[in-house]
Amino acid sequence: MSESTPTRKRVLFVCVENSNRSQMAEAFARRHGSDKVEAHSAGSRPSGKVNPRAIRFMAEKGYDLSTHTSKGIDRFTGQDIDAAVAMGCGDACPLVRARVREDWDIPDPKDLPDDEFRKVRDLIEEKVKALLARLEASGTA
Repeated sequence: MSESTPTRKRVLFVCVENSNRSQMAEAFARRHGSDKVEAHSAGSRPSGKVNPRAIRFMAEKGYDLSTHTSKGIDRFTGQDIDAAVAMGCGDACPLVRARVREDWDIPDPKDLPDDEFRKVRDLIEEKVKALLARLEASGTA
């Protein structure tokens, strides 16, 4: 008799540039979802880099975002995703198949003062925790 291993749920955070909000959300999902979640992020028009400010402010939370890369959403086209979250940038992620879809109205922090950037970071963390709790409660995570 073999023990079955629970399948990790795939969560995708999408924004335009994949350089700030979606990167931070991916990081928080990895941290708070531990071995239950496979977290990803992508952009409809990726900038090609993660914002150095996002890297710096995530380091304050003990997460090294410098290992992340900005990537395009096309790599997820046709893949099954358990939850797809648009970060408030109007991207509908039409080519991503997802069981759960959410659109978070989160301001782009890239031009905000440092304190406001941190508030956006902390808001993203709280929303990610709430999403993971909902997915777990519904049996989706």
